[in-house]
Amino acid sequence: MIKRFAKYYKPHLPLFIFTMTAAVASAVVTVFIPAMTRKILETDIPKGDTGLLLTSMAIMLGLIIAAAVFAYIRVKWGHILGVRMEFDMREKLFTHLQKLSFNYFDNTKTGHIMSRISNDLNMIAEIAHHAPEDILISLALIIGAFIAMFSFNAQLAWIAMIPMPFLIAWGILYGGKMRKGFRQVRKKIADINSSVENSVQGIREVKSFANEEEEICKFDVVNCSFRQAKEDIYGTMARFFCGMNFLIEGYFFVVIAGGAWLIYTGSSITHADLLAFVLYIYFILNPIRRLVNFSEQLQRGVACFERYTEIMDVEPDIVDNKDAHDFSPVTGHIEFSDVSFKYNGSDDWILKNVDLDIKPGSTVAIVGESGAGKSTIVSLIPRFYEATKGRITIDGHSVSDLKQKFLRENIGIVQQNVFLFDTTIRENIMYGRPDATEEDLIDAAKKANILDYIRSLPDGFETLCGERGVKLSGGQKQRISIARTFLKNPPIFIFDEATSSLDTESEALVQKSLDLLRKDRTTIVIAHRLSTVRNANYIYVVREGEIVEHGTHNELLDNRKYYHTLYTMNVF
Repeated sequence: MIKRFAKYYKPHLPLFIFTMTAAVASAVVTVFIPAMTRKILETDIPKGDTGLLLTSMAIMLGLIIAAAVFAYIRVKWGHILGVRMEFDMREKLFTHLQKLSFNYFDNTKTGHIMSRISNDLNMIAEIAHHAPEDILISLALIIGAFIAMFSFNAQLAWIAMIPMPFLIAWGILYGGKMRKGFRQVRKKIADINSSVENSVQGIREVKSFANEEEEICKFDVVNCSFRQAKEDIYGTMARFFCGMNFLIEGYFFVVIAGGAWLIYTGSSITHADLLAFVLYIYFILNPIRRLVNFSEQLQRGVACFERYTEIMDVEPDIVDNKDAHDFSPVTGHIEFSDVSFKYNGSDDWILKNVDLDIKPGSTVAIVGESGAGKSTIVSLIPRFYEATKGRITIDGHSVSDLKQKFLRENIGIVQQNVFLFDTTIRENIMYGRPDATEEDLIDAAKKANILDYIRSLPDGFETLCGERGVKLSGGQKQRISIARTFLKNPPIFIFDEATSSLDTESEALVQKSLDLLRKDRTTIVIAHRLSTVRNANYIYVVREGEIVEHGTHNELLDNRKYYHTLYTMNVF
């Protein structure tokens, strides 16, 4: 893990070397201060030489100033180093998330992802700065102090070494326990984020069903779990810090008692030596305290980095083949040959032996009851999911042999539940083609029958849609999404019709937009309305993942089979 974390320093190696040099220099300068104190007390004052005393005091002041300057460099640029590494890691994580398929997001809570990309990376940034810096400073101070102590009096220096193994052992004993505890805390925080996100995003459903108390109870469960995890880790921390502070305070006792005994027994140690030793013990204990406090932060950081790498280690299950290609022109002839599909890790087949033949420029409706597999069929065309068995082609080219970017650029999709970004109407429409001109934008809105409504708004195209388009009606959101597709102008169009009813005017406007959009392009509609089904050139009927019938509307009605049953049940 250390090797893996270290690679994130590589792009910032000059800054890392600069800050670490300042850190070591600060420690080295600090080590000389007790030595100057010993010299002043043992040599300069007894000699009564004012010039020598002032020179020593000036040197000591210079050391203090130098230590402060190096500390300033270390603190400022060390934090900048951490910020830059955090920026890189967040960018890598976000880029990696864009490569993962729907399958990953189907099985991962949004709150857990958000927790990693925000809170966890903030903690990792602190570790990126403090870990090498604190370790280097502490080692430099401890090694420098012991060298100086051994040069003054080896006997007392050996006595000063006695508590060190106990301090190290205590730190190792509780390090693993704290890391495990902090990992559990981070998981519980992610659970809370997910719970809050679900409740806030579904606040209209919560209130419409008067389920506020139910949501409070569900939140209370995850909140209590988080509280227990925090209480557990704080208990571990209390034992760790209490034991470490006892050992640290005992350090002074060992050195002072040992020094006093040596002086009492007539050893060569002087009172100035003992004072210098006490100062050096302070310089030893200060970095030990730093490491003790840092060890808590380190365990938090390690837990966060482990959670970060969990996502980074997820291999995208849909990638371009080595020989992936594109082609031109795309006419939109789509074929499914014996296609079956099941989710990763599942034994249940969602689709079974599906065969489709969708001619270029035709409009095909896919009908069936809820959960039959209609949306899954259309999700396989742009490779949002990979077919488990069988072959899907566009104009004779297998979709698995095409570049994903090319494939999706040539398919326009209007989802059943339209997603609009929390930005302006202009930016939402231009998401279909960011380089579109103003004329293109207006033309797309006009074709989608949304232009008059947009112009009636005080801010026009600059009107904010709200989170997930909350400020707009269902029909308005659909028409904005259709405008986005007009702007993209793909040869293949997939429309997952909304199951919720639109008012008569909105439905007429949406239908008028669709009639224009599907002209001269291959259109696949997951149909829920009779008007849509009747206008289709061909219909495929899906039941429990299988194509059980296909034909025109009249042909299927005349067969008086499953389609006829759906028709009489008013399924569409």
